[in-house]
Amino acid sequence: MVVQLYVLLGTRGRGARRKAASALGQATQDAVSQITDAGQKAVDKACKTAQDGVEKAAGQAAEAVSGFGKRCGFKK
Repeated sequence: MVVQLYVLLGTRGRGARRKAASALGQATQDAVSQITDAGQKAVDKACKTAQDGVEKAAGQAAEAVSGFGKRCGFKK
C-alpha cells in the first residue's frame, strides 16, 4: 500500500514537473517572439527613416542641379 502510494505520488510529481517545464518553455518562446518582433519593428523603422532621408536628399540634389542648369542657360 505504501509503495503504491509512493508510486502514485511520484507519477503525479513527474506530470507536474512536465507541465511546469512545458509552461516555462512556452513562456520562453513567447518572450523570444516578442523580442524578435520588437527588433524587426526597430529595423523596419530605421530602414524607412533612411529611405526617406535618401529620397529627400535626392530630390534636393535634383532641384539644385535644375537650378544650376537654369542659371547657366541650359534650361529655359
